[in-house]
Amino acid sequence: MTELNCLIVEKRDAVALITLSRPDALNALNSELFRELAITLDQVEADESIGAIVITGSDRAFAAGADIGEMKDMSYSQMLDDAGLTRHSDRVALCKKPVIAAVAGYALGGGCELAMMCDFIIAADNARFGQPEIKLGVVPGIGGTQRLTHLIGKSKAMDLCLTGRMMDVDEAERAGLVARVVPLDEYLDVALQAAAEIAAYSQPVTRNMKYLVNSALETPLEQGLAIERQMFKANFALDDQKEGMAAFVEKRSPEFKNR
Repeated sequence: MTELNCLIVEKRDAVALITLSRPDALNALNSELFRELAITLDQVEADESIGAIVITGSDRAFAAGADIGEMKDMSYSQMLDDAGLTRHSDRVALCKKPVIAAVAGYALGGGCELAMMCDFIIAADNARFGQPEIKLGVVPGIGGTQRLTHLIGKSKAMDLCLTGRMMDVDEAERAGLVARVVPLDEYLDVALQAAAEIAAYSQPVTRNMKYLVNSALETPLEQGLAIERQMFKANFALDDQKEGMAAFVEKRSPEFKNR
């Protein structure tokens, strides 16, 4: 792995654990962090031994927002040149391997947006979510209005974005933003366990599963069902389909080869 200043990257068997590490800034997101995250994900995607990824922060903050000090003096022309953290901001969402956000503490502004780029969120019971950009005189810039509306609906997204209030983890789970809520001392272990379970499956199938679920947000139902049926049939070209179904019939655990 490349030498990193803002991240800690560990390999836990078939899972890559990426920890945001700017403790003095509550893991505020800056351009260097996003650049390092993009480089790391490129390397993780190229590593065939890794089947799933967990992105986490600290118990106090997943990421408390974007680094305002880095952005405050930037000009409109600099932003048009895609300078700063927006340059690599979609890399997590474009990752082909499954990505879980393990969130504790504050996930605000860019932190909430980063968590939403992941495939699902496992949250500690102290997690707090929000898009407070309106308090700074700006709108969200890396998915806060768009992904949030897709995930929790117009009314609640309007509430959060227009008031800038924080949403506690129970409200976030009810709204559909969070997949699971677990105690603070368990959230990372639960996320790693879920990632290990996913990593044990066929990587071509998990990649296809991600594509189908994500496309459901953009595709009319009839078209989405047609794509799903076609991809289901295409799975029968995989050795892993043969192994998975044979193992089921033979009452044993499958040994997937990712092909």
